Amino acid sequence: MADRSFLSWPFFEGRHREHAERLEAWCAQNLPVDHDDVDAACKSLVAKLGEAGFLKASAIDPANPAPLDVRTLCITRETLARHDGLADFAFAMQGLGTGAISLFGTPDQQKWLEKTRAGKALSAFALSEPRSGSDVANMEMTATREGDHYVLSGEKTWISNGSIADVYVVFARTGEAPGARGISAFVVPADTPGLNVADRLEVIAPHPLARLAFNQVRVPASALIGKPGEGFKIAMSVLDVFRSTVGAAALGFARRALDETVSRAGSRQLFGAPLFDLQMVQGHIADMALDVDAAALLIYRAAWTKDSGAPRVTREAAMAKLFATDKAQEVIDKAVQIHGGDGVKKGHIVESLYREIRALRIYEGASDVQKIVIARQVMGA
Repeated sequence: MADRSFLSWPFFEGRHREHAERLEAWCAQNLPVDHDDVDAACKSLVAKLGEAGFLKASAIDPANPAPLDVRTLCITRETLARHDGLADFAFAMQGLGTGAISLFGTPDQQKWLEKTRAGKALSAFALSEPRSGSDVANMEMTATREGDHYVLSGEKTWISNGSIADVYVVFARTGEAPGARGISAFVVPADTPGLNVADRLEVIAPHPLARLAFNQVRVPASALIGKPGEGFKIAMSVLDVFRSTVGAAALGFARRALDETVSRAGSRQLFGAPLFDLQMVQGHIADMALDVDAAALLIYRAAWTKDSGAPRVTREAAMAKLFATDKAQEVIDKAVQIHGGDGVKKGHIVESLYREIRALRIYEGASDVQKIVIARQVMGA
């Protein structure tokens, strides 16, 4: 059983502990799911999470708007990731995909949230391009104003839910100024003519990912989120909220790896004694536990700071994401090593964790990019 003593930390309120207990019970009954058909699995997970009410935390309630509770988002991702990486993915995309609509959308645009929060529509965040991943300001996709419409042309890639989403938040260059200041954001329903899935992308931990082609995709001017040229600010504001939750997912993976390692060390016999009796193994477990707790402190500091009213938590979120994902990789690697041959056996839990963790050190700002962000924040740049 994973250590849950962190829920008594002063970062949390009673409602967070109640949420964690209810979600833990749901996970025990519903996870893991079959990953053979990831599209079907993600659709089913979204429907079930919506039916159980957990997707309400992923976006604001248009009828009673209040700021997103980042601590609840982090607890949810950590708990789901500990049980099933695909469940974490399904939840996370409902939040990230609609983040711009939650934070900046018009009342008409926010009607989508009624569906996504109920698990009746899937969402996606279409920012990355073939030549502009971490370098968002280098975006090439265009959105040209034509009367009461915008016409979107170009490509997006590495788009999570890219083949199964019902609605996309799409970022494109509208040209108000060079670089980051000339980008805008749009709500684009998946059935809009000219929007096509150009390619499905296969990765080491199967998720629904795709490259999207926008061939003269025509959307009404009312699809614009915020004002023209505010797309970069909108994207960074969304990532400012959700970046800490990536660290929380990594933390969930790391906790599961630690649990599996403790169980293995106590039950596996080596040289006539439990594996745990080896001092080297004890040292590895101590390092793993230390990294897990340190990551949790950084994650929930960032979440608490945002929930306490800080307009931006760029430094805190970058630190949490960087440390938690990098250290989770190390924790899981130790778990694989201690499991020996079983650790690399396809289908074993630590083998799947080893594949699941790697992408988290890349998406929503790669680890090296986070270091640049942190350094600039420290220097006041």
